[in-house]
Amino acid sequence: MKITRRRFLEAASLIGASAFGSPSTGNSDALGSWGRDVFSSADEQAGKLSKKLYVYNWSYYIAESTIPAFEKEFGIKVVYDNYSSNEELLAKLQAGATGYDLIFPSDYMVGIMRMEGLLEGLDMTNIPNFKNIEKRFTNLPFDPGNKYSIPYLWGTTGIGVNTEKVTEEVASWGILWNEKYNEKISMLDDMRGLANSALKLLGYSINTTNPKQIEEAKQLLIKQKRLVKVYTSDMYIDLLKSGDISLCQGYSGDIFQVMKENKGMKYVIPKEGSDIWVDSMCIPKGSKNKYTAEVFINYLLRPKVSAGISNFTWYANPNEASHRFIKPEIMNNPAIYPPSEVLDKCEFQKDVGDVTELYEKLFNEVKSK
Repeated sequence: MKITRRRFLEAASLIGASAFGSPSTGNSDALGSWGRDVFSSADEQAGKLSKKLYVYNWSYYIAESTIPAFEKEFGIKVVYDNYSSNEELLAKLQAGATGYDLIFPSDYMVGIMRMEGLLEGLDMTNIPNFKNIEKRFTNLPFDPGNKYSIPYLWGTTGIGVNTEKVTEEVASWGILWNEKYNEKISMLDDMRGLANSALKLLGYSINTTNPKQIEEAKQLLIKQKRLVKVYTSDMYIDLLKSGDISLCQGYSGDIFQVMKENKGMKYVIPKEGSDIWVDSMCIPKGSKNKYTAEVFINYLLRPKVSAGISNFTWYANPNEASHRFIKPEIMNNPAIYPPSEVLDKCEFQKDVGDVTELYEKLFNEVKSK
């Protein structure tokens, strides 16, 4: 999202009106009863809202209209900054960075931050639109009871295919080990993400804590390395478009951005399964504007605001009330909203505790070979 998973093509801004037009816009003036919150912006008159809100998110992971509409309605200036990975975000918070009011960590990272005491508990009375979240995305293992996090967007990791270069059927992770595509493959520059492809191909869980299985995955990735042109979590989109690579391990929304511009591109969730990830909204410990952050979260959970974000990013949305406002070509696409038989083979990535050291070793040894 981000310079990695949530990276959005700068060219996507050219689709402007079609992405944000009514009724799928974040403009609250057009929302009516579907958009307004249970409480009104009269809270500002009571002095409860801050003048500024500091948001730290993945790059291009929100609709262009979302923040301006919020600022106009509530009279709050949103200061928006970006990070490039969950690990970068964690390192900043662990180092004592302060000043942020809202962050968007991925599922397993929420669990780590929760355990390390880096998150503020949420006051759900300020987030009544939480009722819009689909039940399957609530009370997840990384945050039982949603005490610290609210689901934002979700997606899968799979294979991006340039069908002009790859004419055979792509159904398995195994194609990323095919000698035919020597130096025409890119893999994610992400510790757990890289490991996931090999673990699934071997038939193992992406959350395995078995040292032998992790070692087997490492050896498989080392064997693959000579076929890989680059390990990247941001540049694969441009490389796929240019034809410099034919296949990539990538994130669903990123590849769908390319597909909007180039019909020769395709996204595949491999038959062995993959990871299903959820990015969540959290308030970091020590936020000076916690109430305002909760008001902003509630705003993002308005059905039409939430739909506008999905219509812009092409990422799946856990906000069930927003689905009626999401473009049919997104809602009806089985690669974005996979059927249950596909989701059953996908796993949420979990914190593996001390075994993380083995995944770090896997990642470092593959990259250094």
